[in-house]
Amino acid sequence: MSATRIIKPMAVFAIACAMAAMIAGCSGNQEEATYDQLDVSDTTGGVAATVNGVEIGENSITGYIEDFRSLNGLTEDAAWAEWMVNAGYTAEDLRSEVINYYVNQTLVRQAAEENGVTVDSAEIDSQVETMKSNYEDEAAWDEALQSVGIQSEEVYRSELELYAMEQALVPIVAGDAEPSEEDLLMYAQMYGPAYDGAKKSSHILFAADDEATAQQVLDQINNGEIDFADAAAQYSIDTASAADGGNVGWDALNSFVTEYTDALSNLEEGQVSGLVTSDYGIHIIKCTEVFTCPEEVTSIEELPQELQDLIMDYVSSSAQDMAYQEWFSSYQEGADIVINDMPEGLPYDVDTSEAEAAMAASDTGAESADTATEEAPSDGAAADESADDVDAAIEETVNGAAAEESGDPSASTVDETAEGSPADQPAEEETADAPTAN
Repeated sequence: MSATRIIKPMAVFAIACAMAAMIAGCSGNQEEATYDQLDVSDTTGGVAATVNGVEIGENSITGYIEDFRSLNGLTEDAAWAEWMVNAGYTAEDLRSEVINYYVNQTLVRQAAEENGVTVDSAEIDSQVETMKSNYEDEAAWDEALQSVGIQSEEVYRSELELYAMEQALVPIVAGDAEPSEEDLLMYAQMYGPAYDGAKKSSHILFAADDEATAQQVLDQINNGEIDFADAAAQYSIDTASAADGGNVGWDALNSFVTEYTDALSNLEEGQVSGLVTSDYGIHIIKCTEVFTCPEEVTSIEELPQELQDLIMDYVSSSAQDMAYQEWFSSYQEGADIVINDMPEGLPYDVDTSEAEAAMAASDTGAESADTATEEAPSDGAAADESADDVDAAIEETVNGAAAEESGDPSASTVDETAEGSPADQPAEEETADAPTAN
């Protein structure tokens, strides 16, 4: 397991996604954390590690692990021991991963200072207040924070600051990464077919109570009395798209409300819809382009410009991230990092012998059952071809069972789930299976 997976480098994303989706409240069996993870300089419980002379207190390591236990209903030592054994962890493993978390945080802060990187506190304040505005009161806000493993607004603010600091550091130490033609073509060939049949559209949006005007404009468009783009600029209340002739982009690169999507799906290139009502108001929709992917993509230029831009940004960002990781590994290797021995008596260092014995007994029982099944004697006299056929059918069945989508009509939802491992508390799952537009 990667040492940095216990760290929360993407906790900012996890909480942002959870809150943007209005996932308020944690599950009923979660308990409120009691440790303060923020002050890593608290060495009253000893020093866990030093990074270029900067001390990381043992209390912050203990606090992190104890918070994980609390948030996952593992406060009882027996339950905690069972979890550690089942997950293949020892207390030393957990401590090592959390130390790596704080070591990496410290290195980022030190590198930022060395490179003159600062964070605008007003911007951080704005982000915090924007998130808080989604909740009724402080209690709901605190509950939402804790539901994704962040103990307080102060800790959340610290995570935001660290993320902003690292984002500003990346281009300084990694530089601008130019994507190669080979990489661009590879991604064009990989994702081009997925966008085959994609439709680009424009719309004119009217208020829900302005159907008369909408119908009048639609009649003018159909009669050729006014150009669609001109009508959008003149009449649409979606001012953002109106400035671009009503353009809202490709359906494959956006998520539109159902009513919009359904109407667009029935249009061919150049066709205009009737009046379409959604929660945003009344739309007139025009399909402006349909993408047909070549059977063999030989150049990224064969894709729509918007998809080209998206792929180029994606590949450039991936290359820059890789360059940053290489730089960070080198920076880490050059740092003076000292990790002290694990002290005795830590609350998460529990006796796991009973849990280990229970697992061993369970494994032995399972192995015995498998052996008995494999070596069960058969009555040769009674066995016949029919029984052999049944045995073969059973074996085939077992083996077979073992193998086996403002006024912009865009809308999005996010669902965030957390796994029961400290390595995922509350790490944002970074998925890059395909480049997508925000």
